[in-house]
Amino acid sequence: MFGKRIPLFKLFGFSVNVDTSWFILAVLIIWTLSTSTFPYYFGGFSKAAYLWMGITGAIGLFASIIFHEFCHSLVARRYGLHMRGITLFVFGGVAEMGDEPGSPKTEFLMAIAGPISSVLLAMGLYLFYTLGKRAGWPGPINGVFWLLGRLNLVLAVFNLLPAFPLDGGRVLRSILWVVKGNLRWATKIASQLGSGFGLFLIVTGIWLFIWEQDFVDGVWLTLIGMFIRNASAMSYKQMLVRGTFSGDKILRFMKTDVITVPPSISIGQLVNDYFYRHHFKMFPVCDDGLLLGCISMEQVKQVPREQWDDIAVGDIVKLCSAENTISPQTDAVKALSIMNRTGNSRLMVVDEGRLVGVVTLKDMLKFLDLKINLEGQ
Repeated sequence: MFGKRIPLFKLFGFSVNVDTSWFILAVLIIWTLSTSTFPYYFGGFSKAAYLWMGITGAIGLFASIIFHEFCHSLVARRYGLHMRGITLFVFGGVAEMGDEPGSPKTEFLMAIAGPISSVLLAMGLYLFYTLGKRAGWPGPINGVFWLLGRLNLVLAVFNLLPAFPLDGGRVLRSILWVVKGNLRWATKIASQLGSGFGLFLIVTGIWLFIWEQDFVDGVWLTLIGMFIRNASAMSYKQMLVRGTFSGDKILRFMKTDVITVPPSISIGQLVNDYFYRHHFKMFPVCDDGLLLGCISMEQVKQVPREQWDDIAVGDIVKLCSAENTISPQTDAVKALSIMNRTGNSRLMVVDEGRLVGVVTLKDMLKFLDLKINLEGQ
């Protein structure tokens, strides 16, 4: 879902980040508010005033989204769910859960907290708008309060739609969970409904774009529909992964016949006998079973070609890090999380400094596919 994230700040232990895609949305919102929305509802201001209204409105909207997701996170923490943080991205924001809720009650309360917070915030903003109007505050200030109140109400209503993983879809999942007592089944049904709703938005967006000549609304509905369809499918797959691997140690999935490189061979031998033969981008360097470090293609590329036969692997080997090594007792879900975060598809399994195996994303996904086919998930 996310690309590169930029940390913004921490609040009550929750990290707030911004995805680089968010800047696209920020520019679009400022442009839309300052050139279209505010001039339509509040006429008679200068272009500079509309620009500042657009900038202030965009900042207020994203602050509202953070508030919405922050309320999700607070309720989740109250019921023991680990939250990795809040990230703003091109379609708004998301509170990232480290695991699935432990009960339908937790799911319901966590999901409903967001829309309730947005409704309360909308009421507060509209109150400021009313007070400001009576007190004679400048029109641009009142206009920003009015629009933010309206946008928060729209945010609450949209999130209550029964389309997983929107808040309404999570409320629906909690109800289905109670009905059958099966989280996996409830997630599957809620995800299918979410996917169907996403398809509806895509078709509606295309219709607006082609037949109504409404370019802006058509494109936005299509993009949001694509996002919801993708998020629905991904949410169900993530739940399957957690359910399949949770509680299993990486020891179960690792291979012990690891191809290792001795530190004494030259870089030329390394390239010809290892990189060209086994097609891996990184190899562990071991001496009598002890892991000395790692050697990668990037390290080799930094050495001039004419020096490959004169320099030994041990001269350029680098110590391994927590990003490419794990303990055999590590939970498999955590290993997948490390792979996802670092982009490494192979992790070395190390026990007290000795290399005991390697685990690959390919093998773990094969196991997942096999289990799904056998058990009909």
